[in-house]
Amino acid sequence: MIQTTAPAPDPRRPEPIPLTVLTGFLGAGKTTLLNRLLRDPALADTVVIVNEFGAIGLDHLLIETVDEDMILLGAGCLCCTVRGDLIATLEDLLRKRDNGRIRPFRRVVIETTGLADPAPILHALIYHPYLVLRFRLQAVVTVVDAVTGAATLDAHPEALRQVAVADRIVLTKTDLAGDATGIRRRLAALNPAAPIDRPDAPAEALLGGLFGLDGKGADVRAWLGDAALARAQDPDVGERGADVNRHDASIEAICLTSETPVPRPAFEMFMDLLRSGHGPKLLRLKGIVALADDPERPLVVHGVQHVFHAPLTLPAWPDPDHTSRLVLILRDLDPAFVRRLWDAFLGRPRVDAPDAAALFDNPLAIPGP
Repeated sequence: MIQTTAPAPDPRRPEPIPLTVLTGFLGAGKTTLLNRLLRDPALADTVVIVNEFGAIGLDHLLIETVDEDMILLGAGCLCCTVRGDLIATLEDLLRKRDNGRIRPFRRVVIETTGLADPAPILHALIYHPYLVLRFRLQAVVTVVDAVTGAATLDAHPEALRQVAVADRIVLTKTDLAGDATGIRRRLAALNPAAPIDRPDAPAEALLGGLFGLDGKGADVRAWLGDAALARAQDPDVGERGADVNRHDASIEAICLTSETPVPRPAFEMFMDLLRSGHGPKLLRLKGIVALADDPERPLVVHGVQHVFHAPLTLPAWPDPDHTSRLVLILRDLDPAFVRRLWDAFLGRPRVDAPDAAALFDNPLAIPGP
């Protein structure tokens, strides 16, 4: 059962360090983008984690070797290489920071390999009991090549997943692509909730969090992207699906809402049933929920596949809209079934709604897509 009460803040514990995951397929332009971003003063005191130094062209920025696994960049940032396990690398960074062996850093950027599925990285960040206390995932930023992006999405499932889980998409090489309308439409169809940015946008805009999970300065609509998703799925407004390749048909983004507060037991059962019955098909979930027993303090939830971050209770709603909203990116899972399940747990009458209590008692009875 998912726990909907976050641990009480410990005043002795340091504030979580913001962390951004930068991903994108081979040749998309991650290295070029990262080189430019590291010259921005906004990224001073940042740690950049790469898979190996040789894989990223930062040589002209290097000024000092801290140790065999870490270098100091001219921009005042540290860069370290993953030797084996990412969790071990992050833990080692924290030890060095806490022991004064390296100066305190303000944020971490993880640059993945081009063939990486972001899910295992996100699992480590939202599930590890120690790392979840010390780091706060701000955003997943995916870089897409406007010239070869469509062919890459056709041929490589990893590229589809990189786009599907993104909080923000950076479209590169548009000057070489000519008309980029087609790839923009396709990206918007794959992930309508993610804004598409130019690579020359300011570093803080590209890598900063769309929504701080501490509730400070939060822009819930930007983080969720629910308004953009609603526009894309409104046939009277958008052209969703007009330029979508058949290879993308297995991935769908939906938004579940409730204008009335949600009973806590119903919400817990819905989340637990969705995770246990269809976890591998849940590429990304994020949302803000008003629970009936404490509607003025909303619950922030997010997860990847079957792994959910410990929910966080905000002290107050960060914007005037108190509607509960869950944005889900699904793969090979019928969105209509998920909506029927949501309605069933909320007690909304529908002719085709499943019996929520029966499904929870017998998860094997959950129908397929």
